Amino acid sequence: MDILKPNAVIGTNSWGGTVYGNLVRGNYVNNDVIKEAMDTAQKYDLKIYDAARDYGLGKAQKMLGEFGTENIVISAKFTPTSSYKPGVVIRSFEKDLLDFKRDYIDIYWLHLPIDIERYLNEIIGLYKAGKIHHIGVSNFNLEECILAKKVLERENIKLYGVQNHYSIISREWEDNGLVEWCHKNDISFWAWAVLEEGMLVDPRAKSKKTIMKTIYKKQQKKLSELYDVMIDIAEKHSISVSQVAIAFCCNKDIVPVCGCRKPNQVEELAQAATVTLTEDEIKSLETVADKSGAKIMGADMFRFMVK
Repeated sequence: MDILKPNAVIGTNSWGGTVYGNLVRGNYVNNDVIKEAMDTAQKYDLKIYDAARDYGLGKAQKMLGEFGTENIVISAKFTPTSSYKPGVVIRSFEKDLLDFKRDYIDIYWLHLPIDIERYLNEIIGLYKAGKIHHIGVSNFNLEECILAKKVLERENIKLYGVQNHYSIISREWEDNGLVEWCHKNDISFWAWAVLEEGMLVDPRAKSKKTIMKTIYKKQQKKLSELYDVMIDIAEKHSISVSQVAIAFCCNKDIVPVCGCRKPNQVEELAQAATVTLTEDEIKSLETVADKSGAKIMGADMFRFMVK
């Protein structure tokens, strides 16, 4: 696995306790199964795990530390909630290290574009101390990414990546030029929620009701034609409908971050990253997705938090 050119990343936002698993994700998966999924990921050379302090209601990072982080790559975040206060990044980072039982983090992201220069400068200090190996930004628009790149380049540090929401039905970051800018500048673009909280999976499969599915039920009705196209493509490539959504990202040179709690989910992610879709298939998916007008997560859904 090349950390600079990953095929896919395992997200940990779906990890957590019984209540969180059942209410938000539809079912609880115990730690033994998640550990088995991590073992499966090693076989497929999927070694990057994306985490944040609040993922799994605060349990995800601690779970990684308990399972062992010797053979994995950790992607973690600092999430600013207010204007800059000196030392706040360092204090948060030290708590992260305790969670991971590590003395460094491979990739560290500024999670929101708040006081960009001052927060990044503190992250740069950690980078220079050898405690961070790569720096990225998340939920930034193009203008904010350009600023972050300039701040890092003053210290001869390359912007590693941009991590934003992207899926078949949420491609605004392509439309406004951010994805193209990343590719031109050799900056990795990571996509979270590529399955739109379970909305871009096979509609024929029985699944438990969750808070997310209840919230987005009206939007799901708009996706019937898209489902038909996804099912057709899935059958042609002998893959699942959800793998079509993942492969769509990979074929755009976009790194999918997918929550994997079970071994079969890891296998699906790894296999989807190897699928080559035709230009006609990609165009068909885009055309029908745009026609649907469906919006689940929204490309910049956390903008309201930016102060």
